[in-house]
Amino acid sequence: MRTNSLALFLAMTAGLVPVAALADDWPQWSGPKRDAVWRESGIVDRFPEGGPPIRWRVKIGGGYAGPAVAQGRVFVTDRQLKQGASDPSNPFERGAIPATERVLCLDEKDGREIWKHEYDCPYTVSYPAGPRCTPTVDGDRVYTLGSEGHLFCFRVATGEIVWSKQLLKDFERKRSPVWGFAAHPLVHGDKLICLVGGEGTAVVAFDKGTGKELWRAGDSLTDHAPGYCPPMIIEHGEREILLAFYPEGLHALDPETGKSIWFYEWEIQNGLTVPMPRVVGNRIFLTTFYNGSRMLQLSADGGSVSEIWKRKGRSERNTDALHSIMPTPWFDGGLIFGIDSYGELRCLDAANGDRLWMTYDATGGKSDRWANAFLVKHDDRFFIPNEKGDLIVARLDRDGYHELSRAHLIEPTGSAQQRKIVWSHPAFANRSIYLRNDEEIVSASLAK
Repeated sequence: MRTNSLALFLAMTAGLVPVAALADDWPQWSGPKRDAVWRESGIVDRFPEGGPPIRWRVKIGGGYAGPAVAQGRVFVTDRQLKQGASDPSNPFERGAIPATERVLCLDEKDGREIWKHEYDCPYTVSYPAGPRCTPTVDGDRVYTLGSEGHLFCFRVATGEIVWSKQLLKDFERKRSPVWGFAAHPLVHGDKLICLVGGEGTAVVAFDKGTGKELWRAGDSLTDHAPGYCPPMIIEHGEREILLAFYPEGLHALDPETGKSIWFYEWEIQNGLTVPMPRVVGNRIFLTTFYNGSRMLQLSADGGSVSEIWKRKGRSERNTDALHSIMPTPWFDGGLIFGIDSYGELRCLDAANGDRLWMTYDATGGKSDRWANAFLVKHDDRFFIPNEKGDLIVARLDRDGYHELSRAHLIEPTGSAQQRKIVWSHPAFANRSIYLRNDEEIVSASLAK
């Protein structure tokens, strides 16, 4: 992501901005480098009695999409039901719910609305609570992708639409993926890279300034096409590689041209490619809900890939290694930490996938299908927001889970498997957390 580094440098050298006052942005899903690492200093080790101070709360509508925070603004999307409309009693049911989607730009200091854009968007997806994709901020532009394929480029300052696409219409898709468009768009150089789905259009790159299509690649043809996993860029030697994990397998592409480098075939049940691949050195770790885990190895030049190990349990309950439904795991080279199918936080030996320990303490304290928590690394510990609306500070190592502090920040308002949940990835910026449910977005200070 571009930042106004020169302006900051000049302000600092002129004595206008104290170095200690500078704060990091969280301009896209999973942070500035898309790696779930929070790099700010001056952050609490433990929460004060009564929990972190709440900075502000603002009413919003439903959604799974996390916020992005950049340039003193908070960007978040939601869904608004039209008068008389309601969600189905069975969230798996697909219909046509009269609704709109909104893109909201809020002031980071107090949550005051700066601008918004609202558009008609009948909902046809399963689990229709709202948008899935976190906005992506790049310089003076912010990009959003809604559940039904509405792709926008806005001006950060005003909310003016620079360009837009409707992915279903523009790429002749018959209907949205079962659980909606959920792969957070990626800015790389002059490109905005999206997973679209279809024959030859699993991955599509647009000119980020104009919306012009630059290239298309890959086939993803199931009802879940193109899956739900965000694309990512890795650097291997002198080579940049775009990784796109969709229901047919893991595709490595040249990000400049879309040309295929290699394709690792792996048919994923129900298209549940959700957690992002984790890459350390020449190893790539993949995890899925039904199909288990695999560790791959890149060749020296990145031109091919091979299997190191693969593990799969006998069922979604009796799992082996790691069967993750949503959260991206943490891989540090020697250990893997991740949330398994029924809410177990597990530690694996990365050499072979053997389980070293597990606990339910990070999710809900007991076994629940699809129980969820996110792992965000900060120095020697993790901030772990879970589906109960709690924020946990813990250290994770080979010996176990060591909880340092816990606070309840927001109420779980969504519904899944007959329980209330929060499934939105928060943002960490300005020594604060920004977390939403289906009724409000909250900012709490995590400064020392």
